Amino acid sequence: MLTIALLFCAGTLTSILSGVIGMAGGVTLLAFMSFFLELHLIVPIHGVVQLASNSSRAYFLRRSIHRPYFLAFLCGTPLGTLGAYLLLDHLKSEKLLLIPLILIISYSLFKPKKLPSLKIEKKGFIFLGVLTSFLSPLIGATGPILAPFFLRDDLTKEEIVSTKAIMQTLTHFFKIPLFLSLSFDYTQYSFIIFVMVGAALIGTRIGTILLGRVSPRLFILCYKVAMFAALLRLIYKISRFSIG
Repeated sequence: MLTIALLFCAGTLTSILSGVIGMAGGVTLLAFMSFFLELHLIVPIHGVVQLASNSSRAYFLRRSIHRPYFLAFLCGTPLGTLGAYLLLDHLKSEKLLLIPLILIISYSLFKPKKLPSLKIEKKGFIFLGVLTSFLSPLIGATGPILAPFFLRDDLTKEEIVSTKAIMQTLTHFFKIPLFLSLSFDYTQYSFIIFVMVGAALIGTRIGTILLGRVSPRLFILCYKVAMFAALLRLIYKISRFSIG
């Protein structure tokens, strides 16, 4: 029961974090779950919890969703999920998948002003849908994959959070049939999932309310800090693979 209580608190707090800045909550929850659950359980269960967190966040901020970007992203997700399904059983190490992600985040945070930003247009979100849905079942969190492409000045903070949320909802949704096809039994862990989903809904509601009270300048600052934290975590994972 202590483990359940801690997972509930973690689910609530990380969903508040995602509700305020649109990212970091999923990665933080993933790391926290690793202390209490076996490794083969984390990504499937985390996917259901993040499905609840992101879908509710998208619902609460539904008027701000940038629909053209979302629809383009939607076109790419089935192909990426299929690729992940074909590769998942044969993947020996995440290392090769993490390196390009580290490079993309580093570029968006530290690029010289003269270089172009990662400001993709509508068609680019089709390829982003393929990339995100491919990497999501393999590395768990989707926030760090999408984040660099939303560090832009032509979207409001509500549009960034809501559009990212609906895109992440898609990738987490496709994870469920993927893991079912690989014989993962969700019913065996239904109580933990129920508790953490409840926590995610509560946290998301609080977070989206707080978002309205955050200034755009503070939002971008927090967004960059969260991206930097995700970058450090990815570098740590790479170094751990190397040491191993």
